[in-house]
Amino acid sequence: MFLVHQLLQISVLLDATWWLVVSASPTDDNVLRAGHGEHGEPGHEEPHKDTYSTFASEFLESRYLSDEGYPFPTAPPVDPFARIKVSDCGITKGCIRYGKPGCDAETCEYFLSFRRIGTDVEFEMSADTDGWVAVGFSSDKKMGGDDVMGCVHDDNGRVRIHHFYNVGQWAKEIKRNPARDEEGIFENNRVTCRFKRPLHVSREETLVDLHLSWYYLFAWGPAIQGSITRHDIDSPPVSDRMISIYKYEDIFMPATAYQTFSSPFCLLLIVALTFYLLMGTP
Repeated sequence: MFLVHQLLQISVLLDATWWLVVSASPTDDNVLRAGHGEHGEPGHEEPHKDTYSTFASEFLESRYLSDEGYPFPTAPPVDPFARIKVSDCGITKGCIRYGKPGCDAETCEYFLSFRRIGTDVEFEMSADTDGWVAVGFSSDKKMGGDDVMGCVHDDNGRVRIHHFYNVGQWAKEIKRNPARDEEGIFENNRVTCRFKRPLHVSREETLVDLHLSWYYLFAWGPAIQGSITRHDIDSPPVSDRMISIYKYEDIFMPATAYQTFSSPFCLLLIVALTFYLLMGTP
């Protein structure tokens, strides 16, 4: 019992000492500034310039308090999203535009660009949607068995890059995401993003080597709580030939509303109908 009593007394003394140290502050009248006497003349320098309380308060103010005095730090300023430069298309990067003739990254229904940066490929995508925009790499022109990179606008206003794999007509999200240096923005009812992924990867079913040529599948559509839903159009556009990451072209694909009758059969049909209308019926 005597030992317990002694330990309790020591604990009380330690608590009282700590409280005195913490309560002291360089602004108190009874505390001399380190290295100076009562009237400011040089005096005995204290072994520690600041007390623990001063250190703690400065630490909290600098590390955990915002300018407004909130107990948590404010988020650091985010660098603005650099606009996609279409003037580089066909010169320093490859571009695919789908939409109205003459459209750019902010007016096309769908826009994609790519360029090599060291051992990576940088992609830029944009589409006229409030949900998601994606590009798929396919060995044929059909959906199914395709490596897909998608940018998804979630309910918090963020645009995140996801990795998918097309299983038939359904896109399954893959945990292994090769994307890095991700950027994204939702503005003017458009989802726009930029990211990099390795040019060469170890071969597996859900990830393709970009140094090989692939058909590119283009799709976009709505999202619900950050999850993609069916694409906006029934037959999303597909590149008419395999695309090489080493060849920078500026490819334009007219949207359905701007497509003209260009096949020989359609031209022949137009000529036949014109001749029939001019000649009249017997």
